[in-house]
Amino acid sequence: MALSIAEKKRFRQIGHQLNPVVLLGNQGLSETVLAEIDRALEDHELIKVRIGGEDREARREAIEMMVATTKSQAVQIIGKIVLLYRAAKKPNAKLSNILRANASI
Repeated sequence: MALSIAEKKRFRQIGHQLNPVVLLGNQGLSETVLAEIDRALEDHELIKVRIGGEDREARREAIEMMVATTKSQAVQIIGKIVLLYRAAKKPNAKLSNILRANASI
């Protein structure tokens, strides 16, 4: 399901203050890295991932693979940072970046 413009705007606002929770190095995407991204999405719903390397096309392919494998959505891509969103099956109010941001409004 595609995100609405208002949802993307809100998620970008929340994501602005987040730090990357997964750093993708020169070895690229591995099963372990994808599992960590999947776990982070289940816990936090909205995460930043930093992708190393200078090749833009390789970064774009890595992002597409992350999105497809984790069934998430890329909310924003700026340089080497991608903001990913996936709704949690059972959101935890203490871990979810979405719920914590909504509680502080």
